[in-house]
Amino acid sequence: MPVTKNSAAVAERHQELVSISDGIATVEIAPAAGGALASYRWRQNGSVVDWLRPADQAAIDSRDAGAMACFPLVPYSNRIRGGRFAFAGRTVELPTSPEDPHHEHGHGWRRPWTVVRHEASTTLLSYRHAADSWPWSYEARQAISLVDGGLIIALSLRNLSDMPMPAGFGLHPYFPSTPWTHVQAQVSGMWETDAEILPTRHVLPPAGSNPTTGFDVSETDFDTVFTGWTRRARISWPERGRQLDIEAEAPLDFLVLYTPPGEPFFCAEPVSNITDAFNRTGEAGIDTGCIVLAPGQMRSASVRFTPSQAA
Repeated sequence: MPVTKNSAAVAERHQELVSISDGIATVEIAPAAGGALASYRWRQNGSVVDWLRPADQAAIDSRDAGAMACFPLVPYSNRIRGGRFAFAGRTVELPTSPEDPHHEHGHGWRRPWTVVRHEASTTLLSYRHAADSWPWSYEARQAISLVDGGLIIALSLRNLSDMPMPAGFGLHPYFPSTPWTHVQAQVSGMWETDAEILPTRHVLPPAGSNPTTGFDVSETDFDTVFTGWTRRARISWPERGRQLDIEAEAPLDFLVLYTPPGEPFFCAEPVSNITDAFNRTGEAGIDTGCIVLAPGQMRSASVRFTPSQAA
């Protein structure tokens, strides 16, 4: 049968995604879209449960990592004020624009990743960055696996340059938000921010961060870095009888919560650094989470997402 333009377009869209499955869960990955996950879902008894916000076809076609289910944050999380900082006597100036004035989230989500290995229930992706306005070369890797319906993402960052490199990393997952969505996470502090969502003052967290009671997503308006995180969080959708536990490894010691009012999603991001960490490193009494990788050095951490559903 001849290949029509329409069937060729469908085939091309399918090639945009790499799928893994363990018989309980399926994950679709879009390597060309910043190494992002397009979906993480269970199919049971004819029903579909999306544990992360699924990407629509428009996001897949346009390779829009920001509209995906989850994307990697390398070589740092969140914003750098004006895209500019000084390190080891060098001033670094990253490209900015009116839409991206602080070069948010680094490079990984902006560039295609390479599939290094693809098996039934695991995929290994790699992104190599050659020094440019960011004057260090590095390699990031994501090992994405499914085990008994749970999702594990192991993220690593290696300095390939011949001089020390400031660094950070993490994940930016999007979760479905409903009127009853609830989050529990034990933290000890948080960063207040200015109008550009850059940190101004470290303060005690709101009362709703109590690990026993937590808070309802629909009643908050966070775009906030929380500190003292125990690297454990629980998201529940009580009206649907579902919950999802997040367990992260060090150095992902900070939790960014983004809960935009009125949106059908929110974010709970395990990350290794505070916003604008490189500009605040060295300030007395502040733990920025900034990592300095020696030449050839690597840091890594895993995040495990464990869903459960009421019978």
